[in-house]
Amino acid sequence: MSEPVRAVIADDQALVRTGFRMILSADGIEVAAEAADGVEAVAAVRSTRPDVVLMDIRMPRMDGIEATRQIMSGGADETRVIILTTYDLDHYVYAALTAGASGFLLKDVSPEHLVAAVRLVRSGDALLSPTITRRLVERFAPRDEARAGLHRDLSGLTPRELEVLRLLATGLSNAELADRLTLSATTVKTHVARILSKLGLRDRVQAVVLAYETGLISPGGPSATG
Repeated sequence: MSEPVRAVIADDQALVRTGFRMILSADGIEVAAEAADGVEAVAAVRSTRPDVVLMDIRMPRMDGIEATRQIMSGGADETRVIILTTYDLDHYVYAALTAGASGFLLKDVSPEHLVAAVRLVRSGDALLSPTITRRLVERFAPRDEARAGLHRDLSGLTPRELEVLRLLATGLSNAELADRLTLSATTVKTHVARILSKLGLRDRVQAVVLAYETGLISPGGPSATG
């Protein structure tokens, strides 16, 4: 039997925290702690080491973006952050993704979707499709060519891995990658896993962001079907 999922809920509205706690608890997900602001969220993660954090963006003392950044840089390697927002596809979400979040949910998410999202992210997957991430990055990624390559060195990737990363960043799924490259699904999964490992990335969303910020893909470039 697999270990239960443990979560922290960070939101400055007590009603939101209570509602999410009830939804998660009813499905067997343990809520290890609640936090009313970013400072409390960081402390809660450090003390409870949860699998997943549901993180509001706008909170007093410290916002969710800075809290996410501190959590991701503080050694909580197994913890995944899901950003909660009332705004779809805005610059806050992009900032959160670059800070290390694994995706985002709108606060009016259905109970079923909330539970599925927590379990999905806990499994190591990303909660945001690469296609949506691409739209975010194209809107908000720096256009300054001088910044290309500043975030991570891609020289450790093989030519095939670079090709996989470039196609992954256009929004292709593993099945689509396998079809495009005439490879087996298992081989594609191995390539993706090696890319994430070599670049120190948590999931595919981070890979898409990196592909744009290093200049591997240019905003407005060819799409997955182009």
